[in-house]
Amino acid sequence: MSKILKPLILVCDDDATVRTTLTMVLKRAGYEVATAATREEAISFVRNHTPHLILMDMNYSQTTTGEEGLQLLAQVKIFCPQVPVILITAWGSINLAVQGIRTGAFDFITKPWNNLMLLKSIQTAISLNNEEEKEESLHTSGFPAIIGHSPLLIQALETVSRIASTNAPVLITGESGTGKELIAAAIHEKSRRATAPFIKVNLGGISQSLFESEMFGHKKGAFTDARYDRTGRFEMADKGTIFLDEIGELDLVCQVKLLRVLQDQTFEALGDSHPRQVDTRVICATNRSLPGMVSQGTFREDLFYRINLIIIRVPALRERTEDIPLLVRHFMNQQSAVTGITDTDITSEALAYLSRLPWPGNIRELKNMVERTLLVSGKKLLTEQDFKSQYIETPLHRQTTGTDSLQSLELMEKNMILKAISLYGNNHSRIATALGLTRQALYRRLEKYDIQLIK
Repeated sequence: MSKILKPLILVCDDDATVRTTLTMVLKRAGYEVATAATREEAISFVRNHTPHLILMDMNYSQTTTGEEGLQLLAQVKIFCPQVPVILITAWGSINLAVQGIRTGAFDFITKPWNNLMLLKSIQTAISLNNEEEKEESLHTSGFPAIIGHSPLLIQALETVSRIASTNAPVLITGESGTGKELIAAAIHEKSRRATAPFIKVNLGGISQSLFESEMFGHKKGAFTDARYDRTGRFEMADKGTIFLDEIGELDLVCQVKLLRVLQDQTFEALGDSHPRQVDTRVICATNRSLPGMVSQGTFREDLFYRINLIIIRVPALRERTEDIPLLVRHFMNQQSAVTGITDTDITSEALAYLSRLPWPGNIRELKNMVERTLLVSGKKLLTEQDFKSQYIETPLHRQTTGTDSLQSLELMEKNMILKAISLYGNNHSRIATALGLTRQALYRRLEKYDIQLIK
């Protein structure tokens, strides 16, 4: 039997028109296509073949509950646990798709679907699945704007390296001041979109009344103060990347508007009834717990699943204290270039002192302190006393022993694994990808923390 060179996609849908339409779209895009009209046909196919991807409808009879689709998804995952599944559902049934993602689906599309977005999701799913099979190693030399070599930082950068070339949406989490924007920029710079715009948006600084105008633009005369046409941020980011910082600050009304443009990347500028389409990769960042906000009803669950295909956690500075000397010298060199004070240095006692501080403001706080101490002291050799005189303790500071720090890091890692399992069930690939680990590394940590997960 001849070997199939093109990726094989299985289309499962009881509607003959849908099967025919998808077959034509996929074949024109260069894919091999197999179809299944019933759940029985789908199970029979995956018993004997392993497609590269499955497109699956949620209903196969007169009912519209979606239970049949969820059952089929669970059965398919038994035979093809590593094959990504994209669900097909109606806009009004997105809650079913969210249940499907919990069961192990990769993504969902809504009817009527947008061909461009469908093909982009398929390409992302297949490329990510291929990348998960590869082992990669890198050093921060590949990221000139990022300083450090701690294991947690390297782990985050390894994830950046693996997923940068895809179109997968990324959610960057971490405390304020940890460098989430630098990680987002690194993803863009290592992607195929590097020559296109990288548009940064601080959602925490945009009011509900200005959200549509800022994000989607407006036409002259659309409202009282609209004296000229305005190009929105999504249109500015066409062919490039849009970075939505502080997405946890977005209110529910704006979340709905954002979800719709992320769904098919089409929007209408205020005062214009002509839909516009963009090709934009979306990277979001937050210092808040979005799963906690989902449970409290302050963040939409469907939006959460739309933006968190890949999660990259940026470690706090207290978790990477071995990087503090490198960061201090980097900031000293930067400030020296600005002030013209050359040959600045720091004593080993001063570095040890800085490494003991808790840094609730993280890298941003450290940078401010180094610059302030250099300017105020006016000295070329900074001592421990120089920094002590400039240190401003806040109520958030809490001194811990080395043992306490080690225990808290292990507890944090265990909780992150448990959180990923709660989000992705027994989908090993998605759990590992979300944590920035290989499956082998994931299994080692499961054994370390005695966490049981069905293989």
